[in-house]
Amino acid sequence: MSSSALGPDVKGSHFLDATALQWQPSDTPGFDLVTLFQNPSNGESTALMRVEPGASTGSHSHDSLEEIYVLEGDFSDEERTYLRGQYCVRSPGTLHTAASEHGCVLLLIYRNTTTVSP
Repeated sequence: MSSSALGPDVKGSHFLDATALQWQPSDTPGFDLVTLFQNPSNGESTALMRVEPGASTGSHSHDSLEEIYVLEGDFSDEERTYLRGQYCVRSPGTLHTAASEHGCVLLLIYRNTTTVSP
């Protein structure tokens, strides 16, 4: 079992107890992260994000393909509100906002599109 995020040198199967990790503040107030996996060489990562009720961001984009799965609560962008069990994927460079009216926890996956098959 590991007590910190896994990296690209992982071989075989590994277990990470995310409940033992500490939420870390992001650059945006009201958005906290627990990084589960990170590969600094290509920017790929998997994380949990906790969004406080009423928190929001301005329009922004990511260099990687972004996958979002709502684990609990409500998450919104300029297109719609996503509820528990709903999923969104965005191509690199897609401008979007992020907000939560009542708070939420998300699973975020960022992939380098040069390694993703169509």
